[in-house]
Amino acid sequence: MLTAGNASDVKAAPALLKQAGRMRYLLADKGYDADQLRRSLRDAGAVPVIPGRRSRKRGICYDKERYRGRYLIENAFCRLKDFWRVATYDRNAANFLATVCIAAIVSYWL
Repeated sequence: MLTAGNASDVKAAPALLKQAGRMRYLLADKGYDADQLRRSLRDAGAVPVIPGRRSRKRGICYDKERYRGRYLIENAFCRLKDFWRVATYDRNAANFLATVCIAAIVSYWL
């Protein structure tokens, strides 16, 4: 799912989660910290592993051990952004997907 660069993560989350299907855990960064998202995940039977923002008045409990695995995802995005076309984004979603696929092949297969 491709959104505008200035779109909020948490606003795009419901549509993205519908496409993802059933899950046991959702690991996400602080950009996805919203009570409504947490509630909808729990209603669907998933456990949110999302740290709370600093601005929260009450702290959020989450599985810190499980959250540590998120670095693998961040490393993959960082590696893909080494490619200029991926980092600067194409204007067309199909072209962007093709660029990401080529960058992934070059990064992880060759």
